[in-house]
Amino acid sequence: MRIFDPHIHMTSRTTDDYEAMYAAGVRALVEPSFWLGQPRTSPESFFDYFDSLLGWEPFRAAQYGIAHHCTVALNPKEANDPRCLPVLDALPRFLVKDNVVAVGEIGYDSMTPAEDTALAAQLQLAADHGLPALVHTPHRDKLTGMRRTIDVVRESALDPEFVLLDHLNETTVKEAADSGCWLGFSIYPDTKMDEDRMVAVLKSHGTEKMLVNSAADWGKSDPLKTRRTADAMLAAGFSDDDIDQVLWRNPVAFYGRSGRLQLDAAAPGDLHEGNSILRGGE
Repeated sequence: MRIFDPHIHMTSRTTDDYEAMYAAGVRALVEPSFWLGQPRTSPESFFDYFDSLLGWEPFRAAQYGIAHHCTVALNPKEANDPRCLPVLDALPRFLVKDNVVAVGEIGYDSMTPAEDTALAAQLQLAADHGLPALVHTPHRDKLTGMRRTIDVVRESALDPEFVLLDHLNETTVKEAADSGCWLGFSIYPDTKMDEDRMVAVLKSHGTEKMLVNSAADWGKSDPLKTRRTADAMLAAGFSDDDIDQVLWRNPVAFYGRSGRLQLDAAAPGDLHEGNSILRGGE
């Protein structure tokens, strides 16, 4: 079984997670930029973070045979902080990098005017750079937020075929599908979706344009939720081909629109900028 996790925050995870993910079948992933958990106080902290997504994390992933890609953006939560807004002007220099396969995460958190502005600006950046967009639908008042998101997408220069609406659930899946966008589902231990609910959605709505991710981060989450969903699909009677479509071919098709996917993991180097993942000597 081959798995592509299209949304996971490996910066928050350990090398043990990379090892376990490889053993579970994960061979490629996309790491979207997201918020730190506490406020960033300057744009420069974003730039160091983006550089780590382009350098250190691909290096770490390669040690375990996993191809690492990323998305970069000013995330919705921090779009409300005026100290962070210069990030929007600096994004073009990161969006031309080879490992960047989309603009993201963008979208809504609290559905403020500042978030409206940031979302529209970054959809335009995606269109300007010929990149897809990974869009975060809000965790609160999700249906209203998704409808507002779709309205902004329709007003933008970006084709819905280049948009992945993420963090969907049973209340939003039909309207999201009707929009023409791709559909993303985050499988979490206690919140968002779980494996059984995901299987029910797939039974009702099919496997076309469906992406399943773990969205694992610094909170209570599980980087093996993609594999657990695949196992639940198998137990529910889905075929190996169905599983391969959802867990591999769909994310490859969506992020492949960037023209930058490299699905073979890079040869693992010994050092990245003079540093290794080893500690305590040779």
